[in-house]
Amino acid sequence: MVRSTQRSSQEKWFRKHYNPLLVLGLGGILLLLGLFASLAYGAADIPLSKIFTAFTTFDDSTDHLIVRTMRLPRSLVAMMVGASLAVAGALMQALTQNPLAAPGILGINSGAALGVVVVVFGLESTSPPLIAFVAFFGAFVAAIAVYFLGSLSPGGLTPLNLTITGAALSALLSSFTTGIMILNQRTLEEVRFWLAGSVAGRDLNLFLTLLPWMVVGLLSAFALGRQMNAMSLGESVAQSLGQQTVPIKIATTLTVVVLAGSAVALAGPIGFVGLFVPHLVRGVIGVDYRWVLPISALVGGALLLWADLAARWILRPQELPVGVMMALLGAPFLVYLIRYRVKRA
Repeated sequence: MVRSTQRSSQEKWFRKHYNPLLVLGLGGILLLLGLFASLAYGAADIPLSKIFTAFTTFDDSTDHLIVRTMRLPRSLVAMMVGASLAVAGALMQALTQNPLAAPGILGINSGAALGVVVVVFGLESTSPPLIAFVAFFGAFVAAIAVYFLGSLSPGGLTPLNLTITGAALSALLSSFTTGIMILNQRTLEEVRFWLAGSVAGRDLNLFLTLLPWMVVGLLSAFALGRQMNAMSLGESVAQSLGQQTVPIKIATTLTVVVLAGSAVALAGPIGFVGLFVPHLVRGVIGVDYRWVLPISALVGGALLLWADLAARWILRPQELPVGVMMALLGAPFLVYLIRYRVKRA
C-alpha cells in the first residue's frame, strides 16, 4: 500500500512538471538525434559533414554509398518499426487493461513470424506483397485465438488469463516455426537472422510496400485516442459514457494487427518495445491517450534507433541483432511489471 502511494505521488509529480507538448518535443529531438547517430556511427564512423553532402552533392564515394544505401534504409526501418510496435502495445494495454499486453507477449509477433516462415518454406517465395499479407494474416489469427481462448478461461478475459494464454500460444507457434526451419535448411538460412529481430539489410522494396500500412495504422491509432481514454477505464464505464465498445474493439484490434504485422514482416519479431514504451510515457505524462499514442510513436522509434546503435557497438566491428539488445533491456522491466504491477491486479 505504501509503495503504491509512493508510485502515485511520483506519477503526479511528473505530470505536474512535464507538459505533454514539451514531452512531445523532447521525443522528437531524441528521435532526430538517434537518426543522425545511426547515420554517423557503425563499423565505420562517418563525419556529419559527409552525411549532409551525401544528400546534397552525392559523388559515389564509399561514405556516401554507406549512408544512402545502407544506413538510411536501416534507420528508417528502425524508426517505423519502433513507432509501430510502441503504439500497438499502448493500444493493447488500454483495450485489455493489462499492464503486460504487448504484441510479443500476446502471440501476435509469433503468429506473424510463423506465417512468413510457412510461405518461405512452402511456396519458396519472398515477394514483398506476399510477405506483408501473410504477416498480417498470421498476426490477425493469433490475436483472435488469444482473445477466444482467454475468454474460455475461468473468470473470462482477465489480464492474467490473457497473459497466460498469449504466452502459451506464443510458445506453441514458436515451436512450429522452429520445427519448420529444422526440416528445411534453405528456410533456416533465409530467415534465421530475421527471426532474431534485425533492422540491418532490410529489403527496401518491402519497406516501401509496408510503409503505407504503417502510416495508416499510426494515423488510425491517433484517431482512437479519445476512445482509448474511455476503454482504459473499463468496458462498462466506456458504455456508460456513450461509447460503442464493439466497433471500438474491432477497430483497435485491426489497427494493432496492421501495426504489429507490418513491423514483424519488415524486421522480424522484436520484443519489449510495445511493453516498455507505453509504461514509460504514461509514467511521465499520465493516461491521456490523445498524447500517449503520438509520444509513444516518437519514443518507440527513438528507442529502437538507439538500441540498434548500441547493438553495433557492443561487438564492434561485428554486431548483434537489435532484437537481442531489446531482450537484454526489456527482460528486467518485465520482471518488474510481474513483481509490482500484475501481482496487485
